[in-house]
Amino acid sequence: MRGNSSTSRALNRRLILNLLRRHGPVSRAEIATITGLSPAAVTFVVAELVEETLIVERAAVTGATGRRPVPIDINYEAHLAFGFKLNADGIDCVLTDLATNPLVTWHAPIPNTSPDGMIGTILGAIPRMLAESGRPQSAVMGIGVSIPGEVDARGGVCLQSPRFGWRNLAFGQLLGERVHVPVWIDDDVNAFAVAQKLFGAGRNHRHFAALAVGTGVGSSLVIDGEIYHGARSVAGKFGHITSVPGGRLCECGRHGCLMAHAAEPFMLETWRARSGAAAASRADFAAAVEAEAPEAMAILDEAGARIGRHLADLVNLFDPEVIVVGGEAVQFGEALIGPIRRAMEDSVFFSKPELLPDWVPGSWARGAAALATQGIFDFERSPSG
Repeated sequence: MRGNSSTSRALNRRLILNLLRRHGPVSRAEIATITGLSPAAVTFVVAELVEETLIVERAAVTGATGRRPVPIDINYEAHLAFGFKLNADGIDCVLTDLATNPLVTWHAPIPNTSPDGMIGTILGAIPRMLAESGRPQSAVMGIGVSIPGEVDARGGVCLQSPRFGWRNLAFGQLLGERVHVPVWIDDDVNAFAVAQKLFGAGRNHRHFAALAVGTGVGSSLVIDGEIYHGARSVAGKFGHITSVPGGRLCECGRHGCLMAHAAEPFMLETWRARSGAAAASRADFAAAVEAEAPEAMAILDEAGARIGRHLADLVNLFDPEVIVVGGEAVQFGEALIGPIRRAMEDSVFFSKPELLPDWVPGSWARGAAALATQGIFDFERSPSG
């Protein structure tokens, strides 16, 4: 890669930080050996990162042979990131350290889904969550926002969000002008994939897919360690594959999309129709799944098989090492994952990547925070606004 000394310095910073992220604490000498950098270059970059409090020296281990080299580690606790996952009924908010470990979580109600309503709610959440954490605002290194829809992550623009009625909205810039810290935005499944790439089930894989099943069905592709956004920032719209020509109306305005025939709203609506319980809630459906009620299990089997058949096409096209599965429907466990796996394996040409469920409460918001955290580990990414 051609560049000046500033570019080389940035590359060396990225190399060392990502080594520490993947391997944990290592000594300066080990960093030089693993990366191939000169000891002088390692010493210079480490000193700079220590001064910025991005890395820290850990306690040396003393053994029979005497004092061992001092290990260097990322100072995850010293810096904070906010993550905000925008929903139609509110915002999932989280304040994390650099490893996206949650310090404070909160679900904030919104007055409406207008940009002003969302931004006003975020502005109100920030001081409240900082006060609860006892940390100063100066420790915040960035804010990540995940939006359901099509997002130009580099430009900080929500191209469209049918759920909110937004089009060509420079949300990153609008928020950045109010918070005065770097802001990153992306769609919610890409944000989930970023978190998996940095600290989740995908951290040891250069090529993987993230599959999310919840209110919608979505995917994200990580190719050679980077999120693949596509030429127009709309790659990975797995849920909008036409699964049933002329089928059910999707929120995007088209008919027959996969998510209209396999996401949680479809499951619940089908359960209500088949059980005759028009007022049944998601919790009722989850309880029926836990009790292995035949009708509930059949619905998951049908939805999972439909997802799996289309997932096989994604595997045939991109050959991911593994597929990380998230979204609220992961709660249903093997009752959903099993049919997805079986249908996928029945239809793939050659590769049969492992499905790795990796989902905990708050994963959406932690994914949003990872958009900001990623800025530390990737010097090429610029914030919005």
